[in-house]
Amino acid sequence: MIEWSEPQRMLRTAVRQFVEREIAPNLDQLEHGDTPPYDTLRKFLKTFGIDAMAKQRFESELAKDRAQLAGEPPAQKDEQDPATAEMMRGEETAMRMIPTIELCRYCPGMVTAMGVSMGLTAGTIMSRGTPGQKERWALDLLTMDKIGAWAITEPNSGSDAFGSMKSTCRRTEDGGYVLNGNKTFITNGPYADTIVFICKLDEPGVEPRNRKVLSFVLDTGMKGLSQSKPFRKMGIHSSPTGELFLQDVKVGKDRLLGESEDVSYRSGVKDTFSAERSGVAAMALGITERCLELSVKYANERVQFGKPIGEFQLIQAKLAKMEIARINLENLVFRYIETVAKGRSMSLAEASAMKLYAAQTAVEVAMEAVQIHGGNGYMAEYQVEQLARDAKILQIYGGTDEIQITHIARDLLSRG
Repeated sequence: MIEWSEPQRMLRTAVRQFVEREIAPNLDQLEHGDTPPYDTLRKFLKTFGIDAMAKQRFESELAKDRAQLAGEPPAQKDEQDPATAEMMRGEETAMRMIPTIELCRYCPGMVTAMGVSMGLTAGTIMSRGTPGQKERWALDLLTMDKIGAWAITEPNSGSDAFGSMKSTCRRTEDGGYVLNGNKTFITNGPYADTIVFICKLDEPGVEPRNRKVLSFVLDTGMKGLSQSKPFRKMGIHSSPTGELFLQDVKVGKDRLLGESEDVSYRSGVKDTFSAERSGVAAMALGITERCLELSVKYANERVQFGKPIGEFQLIQAKLAKMEIARINLENLVFRYIETVAKGRSMSLAEASAMKLYAAQTAVEVAMEAVQIHGGNGYMAEYQVEQLARDAKILQIYGGTDEIQITHIARDLLSRG
C-alpha cells in the first residue's frame, strides 16, 4: 500500500468536514472550558454510522457465543478467496484509522477518550467476558451510550503496572469479593459509567508480584467507589483524566470478567498493548499533518526583512524535514494496514518500535511548528501551541519511550 484508495480519500474528506464544522469552532471550549467531549463523539459516531455498525458486529459476536455455549456447530461461512479476504481486512483497518488521523488534526484528546471507552474498556469485556457480561455492559460502551474507563495505573505503579500493583480483591464467604485500591491517570475516570478495575487477588502465602491479576466490571455510584474531578494537565484537555478510590467495594462473582479466577489479566495483555501502541502512529500522523499545514501557511504569510519567511533556507529546511516525517508516519500507518490485511498481528517489539518512532516524530514536528511561528507559536491563539502540548502524551501513555526501547532491545538480543 503506497497511497489511500479513492473510497478512503472520500472518507477522509467527509470526516475532515465534520471536524471542521463540529469540533474546530468549539475547540476552545473543549480544550479550556468545562465541556466534556462525549456528546460530540456520539454525534460523530451517529453521523458516520459507526454506532450502528458496532451494534451489528456485537450482535453477530454474541450470537456466535450463545451458539457455542449451546453446543451448536459453527455457522457455515461463505467461502472467500484469499485475495478478497485480504482486501476486506485491509479496507476495514484503514477505515478505522482514518477517523483517528482526522480527529487528531484538531483534538487528539477526543481520540484518547473514545479509544479508551470503545477500545480498551469495551474490548476487554468483549475478549474476556461471558456472553451475559458482554450483553450487560459492552454494547452501551461500543455505541458510547455509556462511557467506559480502564483502570490499571496506580500512584506507585506506572510502567511496572503489574509488579507494583497494590489494588486487591479478597474472597468472601458468599462467593463474592471485596475490592480495595487507588487508581490514577484514568482516562474518562471522572465521568465513567462503567469501569474495568484491574487488581491482584489476595492470596496468602503467594509472593505479591506473582499473585493472580483479575479484572472486575464496576458501575458508577457503587458503595465505596469514588471518582475524582478531572485533573489539570499539560495537554489533551479534551480527554478527562482522574482518580478512582475503592474502599471495601463488595461485588458478586458476576462482575469478575469471565466469572473465573483462571481468566488472569496477565494473559493476552501484550495483545492489548500492541493494539494500543499501533494506534499511536495514526494519532502522530494527524498531529504532524496539521502542524505542517499550519507551518506552510504561516511561512507563506509571515513577512520579515521584506519577504515571506518561507523564502529563508532555514525555514525551508524545517518544512522539508517535517514533510519527510509526515511521509514516514504515513508509511508506518500503511505498513500496519498491510500487516492486518495479511492476517498477521504485530509483535510487541514491532508495535513498540512503531510507537517510539511515531511519538518522538510528532513531538519533534510540533516543536518545530512552534519554532516556525516564533512568539506567535507560544500563544494559545495559534493551534500549534495546543498540538505541541498534546503530542507529548504520545511519549508517555501506553508505555513510555524508555519502556518501548526495552521491548525492542530485548527482542533484538533474544535473536542472538
